[in-house]
Amino acid sequence: MASKILLPKWGMGLNEGTILKWLKAEGDLVNEDEPIVEIETAKAVEEAPAPESGRLVKILVPEGQTVETYTAIAIVAADGEDYSDLLD
Repeated sequence: MASKILLPKWGMGLNEGTILKWLKAEGDLVNEDEPIVEIETAKAVEEAPAPESGRLVKILVPEGQTVETYTAIAIVAADGEDYSDLLD
């Protein structure tokens, strides 16, 4: 099932993060819990994992952009799976 990757919240008072580097590109296969992106918060640089195995079909937030926690930053889906309902 297609799913959004959300910017995690690692601690109290940390309400945003900056995408430093995507470790995977659109179209790459990913495994559940595999690190796919480096995120900088006010206190540290952390790696966020894929929520499920599949293909990284869409990066929603580019490197260098800062977003609030729980913002969708990418979408993982199975090959051929429709994920258009996750784009809004």
